[in-house]
Amino acid sequence: MNKIRRGDTVVVTTGRDKGKRGEVLAVLEGQYLVSGVNQVKRAVKPNPMKNEVGGIITKEVAIQASNIAIYNSSTQKADKVAFKDVDGRKQRVFKSTGQAV
Repeated sequence: MNKIRRGDTVVVTTGRDKGKRGEVLAVLEGQYLVSGVNQVKRAVKPNPMKNEVGGIITKEVAIQASNIAIYNSSTQKADKVAFKDVDGRKQRVFKSTGQAV
């Protein structure tokens, strides 16, 4: 079970985008695709078969899992995630407050 899932709000802890917040768009192997974070510019050729125009586009690329942390809205800070047994089911909780994610 992953500690960070698609749709979670995360904070970048290291690197060029340190301090930025974004939503997890996709979970890859040990990496995450986060909206508005780790953006690069790429040159794209036009594809008339798919009605795509060419040019320079800005898109997000994956960021390592060790460089992000889940965002706790009650403390307004990055936090760690733990698992707690609730009625025989695993539930994700913040380590600092014990509240459910």
